[in-house]
Amino acid sequence: MAKWGEGDPRWIVEQRADGTNVNNWHWTERDVSSWSSVLLRDLLLGVSLKGPEGVVELTEVDGLEGESSINNRRGKLFFFYEWRLRASWLGTSSSGVKFRGTVDVSNLSDENDMDDLDISVSLCKDQPDTPLLGLMKKTGVQEVRRVLGEFVHRLKSEFSEGMILAKADQPEPSEPQNQKDQIQTSRPQTQIQTSRAQTQNNQIQTSRAQKSSTPRCSSGPAPSLPGVPIKTCTFNLTETFQTSPDELYRTFISQEFVQVFTRSAARVDGRRGGQFQMLDGSVRGEFTQLVPNRRIEMRWRFRTWPSEHYASVSLELEERGDETALRMECGGVPEGEEESTREGWTRFYFRAIKQVFGY
Repeated sequence: MAKWGEGDPRWIVEQRADGTNVNNWHWTERDVSSWSSVLLRDLLLGVSLKGPEGVVELTEVDGLEGESSINNRRGKLFFFYEWRLRASWLGTSSSGVKFRGTVDVSNLSDENDMDDLDISVSLCKDQPDTPLLGLMKKTGVQEVRRVLGEFVHRLKSEFSEGMILAKADQPEPSEPQNQKDQIQTSRPQTQIQTSRAQTQNNQIQTSRAQKSSTPRCSSGPAPSLPGVPIKTCTFNLTETFQTSPDELYRTFISQEFVQVFTRSAARVDGRRGGQFQMLDGSVRGEFTQLVPNRRIEMRWRFRTWPSEHYASVSLELEERGDETALRMECGGVPEGEEESTREGWTRFYFRAIKQVFGY
């Protein structure tokens, strides 16, 4: 393994004037849920159809629940979004009779292609049958699918700039002028989990993570170079999963499960002393203690930490009826890395497990 500042240049932390996210190795995330909800509403309300049967248009967005975020990991962008939508439509037949109905989209998500979207169209209960329903089911569904595809395209194109930061010898990417106000209003005021919890009308509940109080910091014994101690911090997280302790335990130590919820190749030896590597090599470590279905202890590190420096992570599992409570303690995190580490565990472990396995 390369020493800190030596060898493979991908391990060398370059200097930036602002000292932020050097080489783009850290977990960084931008919440664009507010921007997404505005754009989705505008796109849907622009849908209108005309045919021999008459004219139909979407008149109201009655339900808009979900979230969108953009993540930068190791200089690569990942787009996460999940939305449930409901809109009302008003149709006027060729004879002048008006009809009302609804359109529902239940699975607009980064996990689904546009062709896989579940789009259902119906008449309101008090409405008689009309050829306009057939127009909506045939042409209207295609148009709704088209504007939702436009939403995804604009999400990926308009918010890519600024997430991959320049290195010290590169100019900063410019931010399009017509996006600055939108981006400013969509960025979280505080940490990502807090802001989402305060905007329940604009999210799907995916996590119950509770942060500990201010991280405890000290000069830890683990050195970055022999004889040179570094300051470290400890933080705690709690989470509840809708599954049994044995299922959750297996999710953390099984290579097959880890590869599924991280959506990337991984090497996991789920035995005491077994090593693991995941998230494109950004995370690695070793299982130091395993108590089946009750406790997992490990040495854990992120790739940009000082060479051979590991945090100690303990996961305690407790059965509570049809749920499992998880208590995590992470100690020995280099000072200044606690927030990115906390958010990384919340995003790439806990929330990913819930989204993929339905826990």
